[in-house]
Amino acid sequence: MSQTNAEVRTQSGLDNVIAAETVLSHVDGAAGRLIVRGFDLEEVAGYSVEAMLALLWDGFVDHACTEQDIRVALGKARVEAFATLGKIQPVAALSEVEELRLLLSRLPDASPTPHHLLAVAATAVFTAAIVRRRRGETPIAPDAKLGHAEDFLRMIRGTSVSKAHARALEAYLVTVADHGLNASTFTARVIASTRAGLLSAVVGALCALKGPLHGGAPGPVLDMLDAIGSEANIRPWLDDALADGERLMGFGHRVYRVRDPRADVLKRVASDLREGGRIRFAEKVEAVALEALAVHKANRKLETNVEFYTALVLEALGLPRTTFTNVFAVGRVAGWTAHILEQEQSGRMIRPQSRYVGPSPKQPLAA
Repeated sequence: MSQTNAEVRTQSGLDNVIAAETVLSHVDGAAGRLIVRGFDLEEVAGYSVEAMLALLWDGFVDHACTEQDIRVALGKARVEAFATLGKIQPVAALSEVEELRLLLSRLPDASPTPHHLLAVAATAVFTAAIVRRRRGETPIAPDAKLGHAEDFLRMIRGTSVSKAHARALEAYLVTVADHGLNASTFTARVIASTRAGLLSAVVGALCALKGPLHGGAPGPVLDMLDAIGSEANIRPWLDDALADGERLMGFGHRVYRVRDPRADVLKRVASDLREGGRIRFAEKVEAVALEALAVHKANRKLETNVEFYTALVLEALGLPRTTFTNVFAVGRVAGWTAHILEQEQSGRMIRPQSRYVGPSPKQPLAA
């Protein structure tokens, strides 16, 4: 070996290890800042899904990349994705994210529709169909004339969608569209680097997102709020949970050492959806939780993360908590596809080294 074990730098979890150069997004954990192609998150949070896709895909695709062009092409791709559902029967034994994984894996590499469009369209169409099937309802066909977010919510509900609800869902999907080299995005880039194809890379990314340490946190936020139950129980419940070493769902982040900027965007969205007392109650839980964390976890800076208000926004939109990971994928597939396209341009397979810490052979190598 050209290097001894002592000379090889390793880092568990790859924290602070640079594994790719990208023009797509930058997560500044110290400053609590997310930059997407030169814009702060707050500047793009009001974009449509199509405008965000145009921003992320610009320079990586060989078709027109304006908001309107993508709106038309994405509408057609949703129709194509829906047509495949008639050939596939649901599998009751699978969870919702497992069923989405199955449906995406059946998309053919031979499809003439550009795969980045097909992947984004199919993730929304399949997620909506899964929700309806589990309610005993027939999937609703897409309306290619509508925007992606509005059509997605309409396909779930089966009715027209208010502008307020369409805007709220759109803000969520855009806010979570890309977030640096997170676990699922890194998975997508590794697969893309082998030239396995965009659809395979998206399926792999979804498999990574399925893990509860990555994409499964919003639902448990609602479970926590349900368990607390009342304002009078907020402080004692949180104190007991922290004293028992439990993690408070919706607080703390692997990268951010200050407040997650996505949480601020989604808190504003949730406030605009203020329906009943649920969101007001959650805001009180948040305030008390931050106080309690400052006492119980004084050596760590734990702030509100994106999952806390994600849960409240998606609940206010009437989406079942069992489908939250799939809805996360509907937003994050925008970033996955952009990173896959960027990785494919590099042409180099990702192949890191590992450091061997096992026993040495009994016999030395011959001179």
